[in-house]
Formats: sequence, C-alpha cells, structure tokens
Amino acid sequence: MLTTVLDTSSLPGPERTGAWAETTALALVTTRFRFPDPDHFDARIRAAELGAAQLSVMAYRPLVSYRSGALIRRSDPELYQLAVITSGRQLIDQAGRRARLGPGDLVLYDSSRPFEAVAGPDGQPAGSLLLQFPRALMPLPGNLVASVCATKLTVSSGLGHVLRQTLEALTDAEAEFSGGDRVRMANTLVQLAAAAVAGHTEATGRLPASSRATALYHETRTFIVAHLHDPDLTPTAIAVAHHVSLRTLHRVYRLQGTTVGGAVRRERIARCCRDLEDPLLRDVAVSAIGARWGYPRASEFTRTFKAVVGTTPSAYRESASVPGGARS
Repeated sequence: MLTTVLDTSSLPGPERTGAWAETTALALVTTRFRFPDPDHFDARIRAAELGAAQLSVMAYRPLVSYRSGALIRRSDPELYQLAVITSGRQLIDQAGRRARLGPGDLVLYDSSRPFEAVAGPDGQPAGSLLLQFPRALMPLPGNLVASVCATKLTVSSGLGHVLRQTLEALTDAEAEFSGGDRVRMANTLVQLAAAAVAGHTEATGRLPASSRATALYHETRTFIVAHLHDPDLTPTAIAVAHHVSLRTLHRVYRLQGTTVGGAVRRERIARCCRDLEDPLLRDVAVSAIGARWGYPRASEFTRTFKAVVGTTPSAYRESASVPGGARS
C-alpha cells in the first residue's frame, strides 16, 4: 500500500538535506530544519494517501524541525499530525508543552500552532509513523484537542493501544486498496484518534455517537484477538469486559455488517487454518490445534470448521500438504 517518495541513499551527500526539506514540504507540512551532521544525513519516506488523510513511514538521522508563526501565516494546511515513534528518541515542543518520546509512544500536534521537533537528540537515528488529516475532520472541540498537543498519549492499553496497532498493521499491508477502502480507513483512523484523545482527557462523553461506536468496535476486536484461546469468549463476556450492555455490543457489530459471534469465529478459524497449513505443526493433533484457539471439544471444532471452510480440519491439513492446495 505504501510507496517510496524519498530515499536519500541514492543521492549525493550534499543533496540529501535539500531533498528532505523539499519532499517534506510537499508530502507533509512546510518546516525549517537544522541538521547536526549534514554530511552524514540519510532519510527515507514511504507514504499512502487515505482519502483526505495521509499515512507516512519515515526514518531519518538526527535533525531539528521547527514551524514558526510567520511560516504558518504564509502557509497552513490546517492539519493534525499524529505520530507513533518506531525507533530512537524524539522531542516535540508545542504550546508550552514538551513531550519526550521513545519507541511505541504516541503524540499529536497541530500544523496551525508553532512547534519544534528534535529527532535523535542523542545522536542516534530515529523513525516514526505519521498520520495527518484535516483539523475539520476531528469530531472534538479544538480547545480539547489543543490541551493534549505535544503530550504523550496513553498507548499501553485502551484506544491509544488500538490506534497504534491499527496504524502499524496498515504499514505492513501488502494488498492494494480501492479508493473507497482508503476513505473508509481514513475515517476509522480519525475516529480512533478522536477516541484516544477523548480517553486521555476523560472526555469520552464529548465524542459523537458514531465515534464511540467505531471506537468500541475496534477496541473489542483487539480484545477478541487477544482472547481467542479462551473457550468462554462469548458476546456476554466481551460486553462485561468493556462495561457496555450486550444490546449495545450487538448493535455496534450490526453497524459493521457482522455479528460478535461471527467475528470471534472468523478470527479463530483463520488461526486454525494457519496452524493446519504449517509444516512445523504436522505432528500436533488436529484436536490440539482446535483447543489452542478456543475449541476444547473436538466435535465442536470439526463442526464449526466445516461450516466455515467447507471441509474438515483433517482434510484441510492434508490438502495443505499439496502444492497450491488448502488456501481458504
């Protein structure tokens, strides 16, 4: 899904910092730079357009970028930028706040306010995933969002964690998406970003109903994937774990065109198929694979697997050993 828009390794050393400044002005926002070691600067950017949003994967050697009030008055695309730090150490200052960031951390900042960002303050390379989208798409009041800019957002659990996982999964996606798919992904990411901000500020009640529904769907999907091994992973258990009614949970999944039970079943069967195809697991009993993914009774596993895949687990495993066979 991502395409390379800059790789300075193919450029002569003296041209690399200029190429970085020019490319980021076009692909991101216009900023000014200082390079602690310009003779050894190196950087790469891969990016994907997602409707009105853009997702970029960046890696760079140490640099300082800053966006002044004068630069904003000259050119402001009015974007929120949400970064997940993937490697190295980074700092960002905005509106009197400073975030000190390391791998896995999440931070939001605003193109319409001056900021300064330092990548690699320790002299080491750094990298990040960057989602940018129009401020107008954020379904939260500007003053609430402003209160968390240049603040390290919670990602160890909850919606910040879900947002980070979703962004990371998109950067690994190899399939090409249609224009409609990209617009839907952008909407989902913005809704998750809003939910993460609202959760961080304990203001989830200020989210529109559609944002709360999207956030609950993705948060419960992440919960489902983490608990597939549990045979007691029922819609009721999922609803209880997320402090919502069973009726609300079912309604949210209907809005996504699916059911809670169907989502659990698809995730389990997909992992069973993967294990049945794995030649390193040929000596593991079919029933043990079913039990590993939440089907402790062999008869239930066989019945459910056949209903979804169209054949029994044993037959699926046998066909998987034939070149080109058993891909569901």
